[in-house]
Amino acid sequence: MAPLPPYRSEREAICDLFDELGPDAPTLDEGWTTTDLAAHLYVREHSLKGGVGIVVPQVSGWHDDAIARTKDARTYAEIVEAVRSGPPFGPFRLLDAQINLQEMFVHHEDVRRGGGDTTPRPTDEIAEVEAALWTSFHRMHRMATRNVKGVRLELINSEHPDDTIDAGHGDDTVQVVGRPGEIVLYLLGRTEAAHVELIGSDAAVATLESCTLGI
Repeated sequence: MAPLPPYRSEREAICDLFDELGPDAPTLDEGWTTTDLAAHLYVREHSLKGGVGIVVPQVSGWHDDAIARTKDARTYAEIVEAVRSGPPFGPFRLLDAQINLQEMFVHHEDVRRGGGDTTPRPTDEIAEVEAALWTSFHRMHRMATRNVKGVRLELINSEHPDDTIDAGHGDDTVQVVGRPGEIVLYLLGRTEAAHVELIGSDAAVATLESCTLGI
């Protein structure tokens, strides 16, 4: 059997971990258990209104309500199985490869590291995933760095140091150095769990650390 493409392998991996850990395990998403996170993934792909609540802060209650309804209507096992099956027919299924690798990778790490052990997976285990993630991040980094103000970023892939991404704006620069997955986790707000090195003046690093990171 041919190996799954990264966006599918990460979906399978997070669902396997959901099954292994059960419904009450902690995650990096503050206040969320594995049930809450699985329900979020379900809502994101099955509820248009709930999905709007994810990206529009003024109506975030729509997302919260959709999660609550999902947990009331389905068992944990049913939610996980629906996530494993992938998005229903429509834009999410048509764009699965383009928009879900980052989502599945980040939330997989939210579950993996939720218990306190933030050790990254071995490089050789997820080399293909991280290569695809970095290629995708070249296109999508502006969303993750849109709240970075007053400092320019050089995102340096430690596996391939010549392959950098420039982001942010400012007179001073911070280099964010790490494996692709760790840089993505850092810029999506998992700053305490991500393994990156910040290189720059104290003032520039402080400016970056004061920014609200994440989507």
